[in-house]
Amino acid sequence: MFQVFASKDARKRRSNGVGESAPEETLRESEDGTRVAHMRVAILGTGFSGLGMAIRLKRSGEDDFVVIERASDIGGTWRDNTYPGCACDIPSHLYSFSFALNPRWSRMYSPQSEIRDYLRACAKRFGILPHIWWESELLDASWSEEERRWHIQTSGRELTADILILGNGPLCEPSLPQISGIEDFKGTLFHSARWRHDYDLAGKRVGVIGTGASAIQFVPRIQPQVAHLTLFQRTPPWVLPRMDHDIPAWQQRLFRILPLAQRLVRTRMYWERELTALGMVYRQDALKSGADIASRYLERSILDPALREKLTPRYAMGCKRILLSDDFYRALNQPNIEVVTEGIREVRAHSIVTSDGIEHEVDTIICGTGFHVTDTEFARHIHGRDGLALAEAWREGTHAYLGTSVAGFPNMFLLIGPNTGLGHNSMVYMIESQISYILGCLRSMRRRSAREVEIRPGSEERYNEEMQRRMQGTIWSSGCKSWYLDARGRNTTIWPGFTFEFRHRTRRFDPRPYDLRA
Repeated sequence: MFQVFASKDARKRRSNGVGESAPEETLRESEDGTRVAHMRVAILGTGFSGLGMAIRLKRSGEDDFVVIERASDIGGTWRDNTYPGCACDIPSHLYSFSFALNPRWSRMYSPQSEIRDYLRACAKRFGILPHIWWESELLDASWSEEERRWHIQTSGRELTADILILGNGPLCEPSLPQISGIEDFKGTLFHSARWRHDYDLAGKRVGVIGTGASAIQFVPRIQPQVAHLTLFQRTPPWVLPRMDHDIPAWQQRLFRILPLAQRLVRTRMYWERELTALGMVYRQDALKSGADIASRYLERSILDPALREKLTPRYAMGCKRILLSDDFYRALNQPNIEVVTEGIREVRAHSIVTSDGIEHEVDTIICGTGFHVTDTEFARHIHGRDGLALAEAWREGTHAYLGTSVAGFPNMFLLIGPNTGLGHNSMVYMIESQISYILGCLRSMRRRSAREVEIRPGSEERYNEEMQRRMQGTIWSSGCKSWYLDARGRNTTIWPGFTFEFRHRTRRFDPRPYDLRA
């Protein structure tokens, strides 16, 4: 049993390592005599999800929370991905919190460093820094049936919490390719999300595996440096011109002086992109004009017919992620790049061998191979009712009611959970919708004096059946293989509709699908 060691009015304060006092915390004593912190809410991660949740809690008057961060800085995926050319593929004015617009974006598509700095500024502006436990890797989070709270073990400290909110997101665990012999490679190998800035690529023979959203950004940046670059492509992506440009200083001044002007620009951009969902979900023929633009862009950019053939997609536009680039094709025209479409058979000490038997000598391998999205590692560290691991609950595919609640895991919420991803608009919009929903749930718990809230298995099952039913006939079910699909071929990643529908369904918390226990 735990006993309160310090009252709420007499809690100790601790340093958070950044020169600010941390919020007061209740200390409890475990059976072995160890003092353990207790918080009302524990949030995992300081990316858009975790930070947004913390800010909204703070603004609602809740101060009894902690943010658990494995690194020593803010930013999530925008902290970890620092590869050359890293930038957002959603327009800057859409890629910010609705309550904290940024009038100082320098470009139409903001670079990684600006997004990271924006998140840092938000954390400081809204007073979140004192709540963060830095360098605290989550080792285990287990629900105690007897105490009705979560026991959380991190690499730095232990704590208990009434509510656990997972804001770590799906793009946090890099996925390395399972290729025979790759562990025996004698050169330098790294994933794009763990870029080796200490390693000089100048004059190197580089093999890049993958042609996804990361590769099309860093390949044009490293191409002028390397002696030779071999790009191993499994499936050619649909690429549209990005049309990136500077945001002029006068426009930035206007947005600072007149925030309404920026909100109008943001609203126009939102609806322009929302219309894309019409073709992805309801009328695939509506994407034909986009496919025509992409085809003309390819034909205009790649003059070599053989290379153009390699880069021509053979699947419906939108089935995989549509990519934006102004310089990818231009880089592929250079004489020191070769595009290889044969599958990789094995990796040797100093080379990559393809299925046609050709050996491609390389000094460096860079994997632009994405992330563990449908088979995330962190789920093995979350244990709900009766000790059930979230990974086991998701053994046949990830699922969650409104992408937020999982049966068997009381008082736990997900941000950017299953079937909340987008292929056309800003994820920040979806994150804010979920945050409002969770806050509504917490208010409902208070009104009802409930210690415990849990989605009913039947409610979650019906919801997920609806998701899979609606997925049929969408562009994502048109036959291609993508990271949207799990091992069983089910799309458990994308939201199958307009984002404003998701906002409508999460606008208020409805307790009827849940069990609330006093």
